[in-house]
Amino acid sequence: MQFADIIGQAEVKKDLAELVQHNRLSHALLFLGKEGSGSLSLAIAFTQYIVCEKVNGRQSMVNSQQSGPSLFGEEPEPLTSKFESSTDSCGVCSACIKAAQLVHPDIHFSYPTVTKKPGEKPIATDFITDWRDFINHSPYGNAYDWIEQIKEKENSQGKITAEECNDIIRKLSLKSFESEYKFLIMWMPEMLGAEGNKLLKLIEEPPPNTLFILVAENEAQVLQTIVSRCQLVKIPALETNNIEEALISRNKTEPAIAKQVAALSDGNYREALQLVQHAEEDWQSLLREWLNAILKTGPVAQTKWVEEISRLGREKQKQFLRYFNHLLEEAIHLRIIGESHNMGEKERDFAEKFNKIAGIEQQQAIIEELDRASYYIERNAHGKMLFHALTIKLYHIIQDKIVFLVE
Repeated sequence: MQFADIIGQAEVKKDLAELVQHNRLSHALLFLGKEGSGSLSLAIAFTQYIVCEKVNGRQSMVNSQQSGPSLFGEEPEPLTSKFESSTDSCGVCSACIKAAQLVHPDIHFSYPTVTKKPGEKPIATDFITDWRDFINHSPYGNAYDWIEQIKEKENSQGKITAEECNDIIRKLSLKSFESEYKFLIMWMPEMLGAEGNKLLKLIEEPPPNTLFILVAENEAQVLQTIVSRCQLVKIPALETNNIEEALISRNKTEPAIAKQVAALSDGNYREALQLVQHAEEDWQSLLREWLNAILKTGPVAQTKWVEEISRLGREKQKQFLRYFNHLLEEAIHLRIIGESHNMGEKERDFAEKFNKIAGIEQQQAIIEELDRASYYIERNAHGKMLFHALTIKLYHIIQDKIVFLVE
């Protein structure tokens, strides 16, 4: 995978290349970016950039035992001028081809796994074929997508196990096979429990020319003892125009739909792809029906509506909540600025009417409730119970001007 294959993130790509070119690379990096920002793809492209034979001016160690100055700053000499002028891997040398196919012997991966049999102690290598398929078909996928792909039992929970940590220590203690450097890309270190402390010494004092790249979405859920040992690389959410262009060029989405979906996706390309699948859904009619049930027609209509949405399934429920959230954000923008560029005529009409029945404080409270509901849906909350509770909360927020405080 090359930097050119990754949507947007031009500034991050430039910064990563400069880290290498100017010997400012730490032994451990934490790529921190929200879902759908491309942080995992960036990590994979970054390792390919480093091992690329044409970029670094060195042949594979299989053919040459030459070595150059360290990437990690121990030697003052600059890297070759050829390296300094390159901002992406070549994509055609032996190292690039292996890295792109996820079979390079010096690029190791660690990720959450599931237990398929009682007493089994899984490690990432057991799922490497599934992992390659996942990266090839869903490079912007999230942990839910991955676990759904590999699980066999309904309630399987992903985890990076103690056995996986032991295997990482074993693999990184070996000499590199072809590249001058060896790498460990760990995806979702949030799923690494206390057993992650096994890796502390290895991260702090790794073998020579070893690079850890941790790819996370939530820094607070990563062991702080690990975070403190890493150089932070922040990956911003994608720009709306980058998502729109990618939907048109990569997903062959109709330009009008791509524009609408990109505005709703909140910088998340995975979410944009999900929205495209449901682009024909009439979310506004469903939303108007819900608000009428909440504010006018009463409990019977509310129960009927909850029954209807509970049959849609988790992904569509999330898309509906995101659509409502987007309209509320645009309504606030319309109220404050007086205009919005991300709404059609129907959406603008809705926003203007909603601004008449709810103030900014109420709208912000609803946004928080919708975000919380999406969080619980992602974690298998019971649909009927969740939307019944949300209906009651929205009634009181709008009708009684009550803002729920949650500790």
